[in-house]
Amino acid sequence: MDDGPVTLQPADDSLPYVEALLDGAGLPSRDVRESSGWFYVGYVDGERVGVGGIEPYGTDGLLRSVVVEPAARGRGLGTALCAALEAEARAVGVDTLYLLTTTAAPFFAARGYDAIDRTEPPAAIQRTTEFDDLCPTTATCMRKRL
Repeated sequence: MDDGPVTLQPADDSLPYVEALLDGAGLPSRDVRESSGWFYVGYVDGERVGVGGIEPYGTDGLLRSVVVEPAARGRGLGTALCAALEAEARAVGVDTLYLLTTTAAPFFAARGYDAIDRTEPPAAIQRTTEFDDLCPTTATCMRKRL
């Protein structure tokens, strides 16, 4: 596989793959099936390279669980996957993305996300399962204006 652009496909038929990749990375997966319309599989040249999600709430959105296949790491595909997810978010009218992370704050900071207080995101974002239940209160909250 050559590292061409990442394209996204809805994960509807790939939910077991999404769950397995999230589980393997130590990320929450128990709400994947309820949130299936928000998850995408990233492909390069027809091969799966990772997953991620966008939960849109009007002009705000939550970036969810960006994970690259272990064998595909270290080649810039995480950045390419993030860029594809951000483009998808813009396409559905999202102007600002928020995320929570326990391990990847430097990765996201290098991509233009700023650490913010967990109380700053709008109420719709704070009411998500990710904020309310899945991520620990010690997770770093970040924001990027698209």
